Amino acid sequence: MASTGTQAALPRGVLVAQAWATLGDAVAPLSNVAGRPLARTVKLILDPLVLRPVQNPDFAAGAVPIDRVDALRARITDAGPVLAATASWFLVLKGERRRRRITEGNPQDLYFQRCYELAVGHGEPGPDAAERAGEVLADVHGREGPTVAGLRSFVTDAANAGELTRLLAATWTAMHAPRPLPAGSSTADFLATCAIEPDRALFAALVRDLAGTAGAAELDRPGVALAHGLTDRDLVAPPEIGESASKRNLPKPFDRSIVERLFAPLTDAGRRAELDDVPSLVRKEIARVAGPWQLALEEGRVVLVLGREASAGLVGPVPAAGAAARLRARWDREAYVHRVLRAPSAVPAGVLADVHGVREAYLRRLWVRVHGRELRDDVITADELWDVLDGVLRSVVLDQRDRLRSVLEREAPS
Repeated sequence: MASTGTQAALPRGVLVAQAWATLGDAVAPLSNVAGRPLARTVKLILDPLVLRPVQNPDFAAGAVPIDRVDALRARITDAGPVLAATASWFLVLKGERRRRRITEGNPQDLYFQRCYELAVGHGEPGPDAAERAGEVLADVHGREGPTVAGLRSFVTDAANAGELTRLLAATWTAMHAPRPLPAGSSTADFLATCAIEPDRALFAALVRDLAGTAGAAELDRPGVALAHGLTDRDLVAPPEIGESASKRNLPKPFDRSIVERLFAPLTDAGRRAELDDVPSLVRKEIARVAGPWQLALEEGRVVLVLGREASAGLVGPVPAAGAAARLRARWDREAYVHRVLRAPSAVPAGVLADVHGVREAYLRRLWVRVHGRELRDDVITADELWDVLDGVLRSVVLDQRDRLRSVLEREAPS
């Protein structure tokens, strides 16, 4: 039996598997060969739609307090009919997908939550199931916009490959080092109140004074971008055009090829329509990689500088006030952080590295968030800034918590 503090607890993964087993063959399409829920079932259905760990924080950790064990089991078993209908809808959508010869995207990623919505709204598939499935497929796949297949075809076409390689080399060679921050531009003043009352005039001044560009002045020096967690290299190197990419193995931001930088946004079927055509995306990305912070817009560069300053408070002494103090308070509330820092020798090395490397993880996630907004021409405003900064830390925390939970579940007795 595991324990959290002084309260007895049981492994979450074991409890979920036990409750899932009671649902039987009805949920087989959502299960693995061992009869447990698929990892994507947990990530896309059970966690966000059934267990809801944000509303039930006791369900979020790797171990569940004894007095909440029955509640967790009940959430899953009570959802049994909806989960069974979800599994049935998934089979219908996969069949309709095959009939339409759709090959793009992972069906689980694309359809699991839509199947749950169908199950909640309509129960088990009825006589009109094929029609409803067709509507979902048309909504998911029928949106206009560039695709990963189109990206690969464009960059590997012999008619384009040479030109793109020459353009990338010329753009990188013409890159100029940013100048230092001008006197009078204060990121600290903006961060002091941005969570409650963002100063639009001050944010505009930071953009006008090129504070974001100036904040990238040292990123080309040995070890600086490495310390920021944006690369694994001592010196930032020019990217390649690339040909392929995988979400599971994406390098750090500054180490990604042009294809890898565009891959994740192109796999988001719900937002592809907001993107430029493939040739424009590629050429703009080639120009972007040679800019300060490898971004094109000054607003985004300012956000990176503000995020760098605010996230400095995640390690070391507790900040007194402002955005840094708020981020630190969120971080310090995490039980897994206390556990790792209190007994570092008792946790796996990877988990310890996650906690100690939170600032680097934060800056990586912030860069990805800002880069994605740029691709959609979605400029971050002063009023949105705090939500972006806070949301990035929340995302990092959820990822780390999930990895810790997975480690604990693997180590727990079955």
